[in-house]
Amino acid sequence: MKKALSAAGLGAINGPQHLIELAGKNGFEAVETSGSALLKIADEQGVETIDTWLREAGVTISTFGLAVEWRQTDEKFSEGLADLVRQAQLAKRLGVRNFCTYVLPATDMNASQFMAKAISRLRLCAQVLKNEGIQLGLEFVGPHHLRTMWKHPFIWTMEQMLDMVDAIDEPNVGLLLDGFHWYTTGATSEDIKRAGVDRIVHVHINDARNVPVEEVLDNDRLSPGEGVIDLTTFLQTLKDIGYEGAVAQEILTKEPPTEKPEVLAEKAKNAYEKIYATLS
Repeated sequence: MKKALSAAGLGAINGPQHLIELAGKNGFEAVETSGSALLKIADEQGVETIDTWLREAGVTISTFGLAVEWRQTDEKFSEGLADLVRQAQLAKRLGVRNFCTYVLPATDMNASQFMAKAISRLRLCAQVLKNEGIQLGLEFVGPHHLRTMWKHPFIWTMEQMLDMVDAIDEPNVGLLLDGFHWYTTGATSEDIKRAGVDRIVHVHINDARNVPVEEVLDNDRLSPGEGVIDLTTFLQTLKDIGYEGAVAQEILTKEPPTEKPEVLAEKAKNAYEKIYATLS
């Protein structure tokens, strides 16, 4: 499983180049970054510039965030879909394997109408990506406080998200599996095994405070190994089923970190080394 670094939890990152450099200096094999930002750089400086950054750092890009606004108006969605075509072409050129997006566990729209809209729009996104040989990962979101933040309950478990993947019915769609959401929904290693390696596109790790699970907040995460999530079981199960993709840290906090990105990237490196050492 490839150790991957994202900007989430690293504080004042100065763009993709900074993230790539930090990843290389700290022994990470890949980064999770913004396709929109890299497309702008490719347009202004040439894709060769990005190639040089990656080659010098010795890392790859595992994942782009899906920048298409599929949750709002048809106009917004159409605008994003047109841009997705160019991002997908850039991703193929750079060897990026997947795009990912999250699905919130509640909505102000009628839930059945929102489901129909989400399936239709995400299917179109998946079809654009499929043309370039790229996967789409969908993340279920588990914290209890988000399940009631909007009027109507929606998807918030791994099983429900897999049902949505089935409904989208494209071969390149699967899960973004986040250890935080795995924990807050009470999922187990058996749920990961049932999902199977072929349905897991990308993985996030982080940690949770030692409070009742119903009180765990989405924007109050800890660095891997600092909390109560059984990350050894989480990662060992992924390894056992044959997952070989990227595992990226994603640490969301109430306030921006005050430490420098260089310090936080080294902290991430140490956390990965400690957890990976527990795997057989």
